[in-house]
Amino acid sequence: MKSQKISRRTILDCALLATTASLSAAAPTSKRVLALIGDRYHNPDYIRVGLEKVFSSLGMKVDYTIQYDALSRDLLKNYQLLVILRDGMIWPNGYLGPDAYTGYAAHFENKKDFPEAKSVLWMNEEQGAAVKDFVNAGNGLYAMHNSSHISHSSKNYREVMGGAYIGHPTLRPFKVRVVNRDHPITQGIQEFVVNDEQHYVEYDKDRKHILMEADNIDGLDFEGRGTKSISAWAYDYGQGRVAFTGVGHTIHALWVPQYLELQKRAVRWLLKEI
Repeated sequence: MKSQKISRRTILDCALLATTASLSAAAPTSKRVLALIGDRYHNPDYIRVGLEKVFSSLGMKVDYTIQYDALSRDLLKNYQLLVILRDGMIWPNGYLGPDAYTGYAAHFENKKDFPEAKSVLWMNEEQGAAVKDFVNAGNGLYAMHNSSHISHSSKNYREVMGGAYIGHPTLRPFKVRVVNRDHPITQGIQEFVVNDEQHYVEYDKDRKHILMEADNIDGLDFEGRGTKSISAWAYDYGQGRVAFTGVGHTIHALWVPQYLELQKRAVRWLLKEI
């Protein structure tokens, strides 16, 4: 009788196949997240690293993309949560310098040879309607930081997202405090100070949905709009849910402990886990 030897490699291969089969079987029932990130002023690398601290602690995997033009009903149909941290601008003719730092061009002898950087808005109404229908069908939209700027190019997106970008001062410290402690997202969250862009946003919905406000504790306003701005809101939309949080220009801001906890709670609420 011929003896059969089972090698260590065979055992490992079998274990790998079993694990893969298990993951494949579990995938259809797991909640999937799509994150649209990155623009001229916000490098997708820091955003991805920043958000991974949120989602890894929740045991969730995220599909990250910078392909704004691929956003569609067909793309969204496989997900339960859409996270957006990017603005509404693209630069089809390019811009001078590797980033937003205009100092690179300040002393060029031939700077007139370079075309002036001009932005255009990328989201169309069909894409905005796809996001709107996605949430209305029972899914979640987490609009972060500068994603309120996208509202300037799509009425459909603004309708579901809930507001539109006004502007912001330079990076400087401000305090973020809870104004609605009864909401599942803000329960247990304490006020915190962050060094970030304090975004001023026009809010369209019922003020009862506002969760947090930002306040410049040094008394500095922005373009005569005062020291305070709306910093977070959340509400049900159709069968789905929407949340917005304004902090997020740097990874340091994303990782402020209380804000990190707020992001986790926002994700769980959007996925109807709390």
